[in-house]
Amino acid sequence: MALINVANLTFAYDGSYDNIFENVNFQIDTNWKLGFTGRNGRGKTTFLNLLLGKYEYSGNISANVSFEYFPFNAINKEKNTLDLISDIFQDYTHWKLMREISLLEVSEDVLYRPFDSLSFGEQTKVLLASLFLKENSFLLIDEPTNHLDMTARKLVSDYLNTKSGFIVVSHDRAFLDNCVDHILSINNANIEIQKGNFSCWWENKKRQDSFEFAENEKLRKDINRLSDSAKRTSNWSKEVEKTKKGTKNSGSKLDKGYVGHKAAKMMKRSKSIENRQQSAIDEKSKLLKNIEDSDSLKISQLAYHKNQFAELENVSIFYGEKTICKVGFTIEQGDRIALVGKSGSGKSSIIKLICGENIAYTGTFRKGSQLKISYVSQDTSHLQGDLTDYATNNKIDESLFKSILRKLGFSRVQFEKDMSTFSGGQKKKVLIANSLCEQAHLYIWDEPLNYIDVISCIQIEELLLKYQPTILFVEHDRAFSENIATKFVNI
Repeated sequence: MALINVANLTFAYDGSYDNIFENVNFQIDTNWKLGFTGRNGRGKTTFLNLLLGKYEYSGNISANVSFEYFPFNAINKEKNTLDLISDIFQDYTHWKLMREISLLEVSEDVLYRPFDSLSFGEQTKVLLASLFLKENSFLLIDEPTNHLDMTARKLVSDYLNTKSGFIVVSHDRAFLDNCVDHILSINNANIEIQKGNFSCWWENKKRQDSFEFAENEKLRKDINRLSDSAKRTSNWSKEVEKTKKGTKNSGSKLDKGYVGHKAAKMMKRSKSIENRQQSAIDEKSKLLKNIEDSDSLKISQLAYHKNQFAELENVSIFYGEKTICKVGFTIEQGDRIALVGKSGSGKSSIIKLICGENIAYTGTFRKGSQLKISYVSQDTSHLQGDLTDYATNNKIDESLFKSILRKLGFSRVQFEKDMSTFSGGQKKKVLIANSLCEQAHLYIWDEPLNYIDVISCIQIEELLLKYQPTILFVEHDRAFSENIATKFVNI
């Protein structure tokens, strides 16, 4: 057993006045299967980069293992996969590599194809297998589930469950539940480690939050009472200070030394009481800081004049001359339809057809007249500029838009930044917040939860269950799909 010790870690990016971490202390056992969770923008990837030695920091990180990062930055992706593996790990043993890729159900012929010709799932599996070949290494696995379909996620999760000695950043609850035995969480006010999988951590967090919510009213009353008392004591201190000059009493001579001595004692006593009161206020206030701000979201669906929104009957979609999928289903008022299928099966093409893009197809496709659709794309690369201009250009209410982002964990400082600097999860939240601001009959979301933190995922899930809008979505998060969908369409 070896330990990774983090002591008094403090870090801020150059030019920033806000610390990402401040005097952080904890230990990690290198045999753990550690799930890493927390709101977007809290510093998960930053911490992994600190372990890798990419940034200067104050404090100390000590470990007697080497760190390997996933995804490995493959520079020459046009190389054959086997040659690229040699770049990652020159001294690998071939039979061990074959054992690892067989566990991940990767065919041997993949090794002799250019790496950039592999699917996202195949690339993920090959890189994980290669990195786990290294001995005395602790793997830092950063969001391996993005762009993986449900089947591939389950396979990778089962694979990680057979391993140990890693941190995995993922926002997929079912994935984490299956493959981790500890959770490292960056909370609102601290960083903590708990034994167990994600569900254990989440239940503990809900109990802790319930306790703190129950204490809130009492604490706020105590704080108000102490604040009033501190204010009275402060006023008393000022009045005592005035007596140092003394007053004449019945014409007798003033003993300024005695009055001054008495005033000084009273002043010292009043300041001591004031300091104790302020300390009590500060201590009680700390108890209120670790509850995540996860206020309920709202959505306003427009009423539509017909029950049926759209129908696809024996629709085949083509890519060139190749048929990529055949499908038939209807979208009716109140449906929450999950499109399910492997990557490349045509789910996004179906969505684009319904949204009105020029997609080659045969069969019958009908869409209701004047049907308003709110669309959330997979792609966030176009987001740049400030949020105010974005709201204006998209003709949505700026105050409502920013209020939704606040509820999804954005800090006010984030509102001043260019969207091009946002994390992947923050960019996706911009698209979802925009959709929630739009007046629409039908919501179509293509992989809305990619990169989005678990707490925000649960907020979005609760929103859809409460307001029950008509929605067609593609999402590989198994827990979300099973909780939300009223229908599944298998491609």
